[in-house]
Amino acid sequence: MPIINDKEFGKITVRRSARASHVSVRVAPDGTLRASLPIYAPTLLVRHLLRNSRDELRKMLAKSKPEYIFENGMQIGKSHTLIIQRTPSQTFSVERHGQQIITKLPPDVGITNPQVVRKVRDEVISALRIEAKSYLPKRLMYLAMQHGFKYSKVRFSHASGRWGSCSSNGTISLNIALMKLPFELIDYVIIHELSHTKQMNHSSAFWLIVGNADPKYKLHRRALKLQNPSI
Repeated sequence: MPIINDKEFGKITVRRSARASHVSVRVAPDGTLRASLPIYAPTLLVRHLLRNSRDELRKMLAKSKPEYIFENGMQIGKSHTLIIQRTPSQTFSVERHGQQIITKLPPDVGITNPQVVRKVRDEVISALRIEAKSYLPKRLMYLAMQHGFKYSKVRFSHASGRWGSCSSNGTISLNIALMKLPFELIDYVIIHELSHTKQMNHSSAFWLIVGNADPKYKLHRRALKLQNPSI
């Protein structure tokens, strides 16, 4: 798929579709912009839309942002910390050192600067992926063995509006954003997806399976609805 790199909005993925009758842009689950256009339309039309609709796109992105903002000392996942420092340099930098994401900002650049946010977010994703790959497979295996579930394999994602999913062949997909959640909610999501290995629906039989493994699932389900899987 073609990629457009915009100075303000970053990477924009362009997709052609036989069902598209005009050019449109939306915010993908991973926070980037995605453009759709008819199969034979030139990508130049996307650039034209970007040039003439910047205010509308800024508002669209603002509405889609996660409910948190990056702050100095902010905990990232279970073991990482965001450190914001001032630097006399004229350029900013964002680097991960061990369990710290160190962001150095010039005097006239704030943490809400779109370019800074994109760089910090990239490092946050990297940190969460490291944590997810270390913790989630072990926890998934433990809960499956404890409650008598079987699955084929586990996959990780972050470009999704869902915490997890289960395919018909028993593949469990888990969003690395789970590492933002309290441990009991992580367990609820894992149990929820494991329960789909027995019931690929949300019938009363499915919720009975969930309840047997997580007696407090109703409480956990309500709490999860207050969280956002976006990063």
